[in-house]
Amino acid sequence: MQFTDREIEKIVAEVIGAVEKSSKAGGSDPSKESGAPRSFSGLKNMNLAFAKELIEGVEKKAKEIGVNAVIAVSDRGANPVAVHCMDNSYIASYDIAFQKAYTVAALKMSTSELKKLAQPGKPLYGIQWTNNGRIVIFGGGEPLTVDGTVIGGIGVSGGSEEQDTFLAEYGLKLFKEAIAKNERK
Repeated sequence: MQFTDREIEKIVAEVIGAVEKSSKAGGSDPSKESGAPRSFSGLKNMNLAFAKELIEGVEKKAKEIGVNAVIAVSDRGANPVAVHCMDNSYIASYDIAFQKAYTVAALKMSTSELKKLAQPGKPLYGIQWTNNGRIVIFGGGEPLTVDGTVIGGIGVSGGSEEQDTFLAEYGLKLFKEAIAKNERK
């Protein structure tokens, strides 16, 4: 069964409302306990509810490792869905995280993989000077796919390249867990 984005948003709102009601009644939300966001099968594009939960999970991990990150999520068209700046994050990290989320959705590959391909003598050398300079060629961005189709991207900036890469990969892990959990239902 195929759903429109509007139908998915309505379902998301209903489920979130039910979970919040359950939480107030003393129930628990297992996805909140694990840090993994909820998801729905048939997702064709990133939506705000899912982006916010994904960001929340990555922010929790960033706090654990001592990074004040900016976390950005884009939709399949590389347009921003949500950007979150943790307290005391670098001002420059906003643009970097946003452009990482753009890069991975636009090119359908992680920024770490793109880095390898964009070195001198490699097939994509110079790509960072295209798209009005919006292409980022260092780690911290991961495409988000459902059934082999990119539905969005996540970009993280605020720590070292290794920390940003770790956090983006963690976001991808949370995303995959949510999709797999939903498919088992």
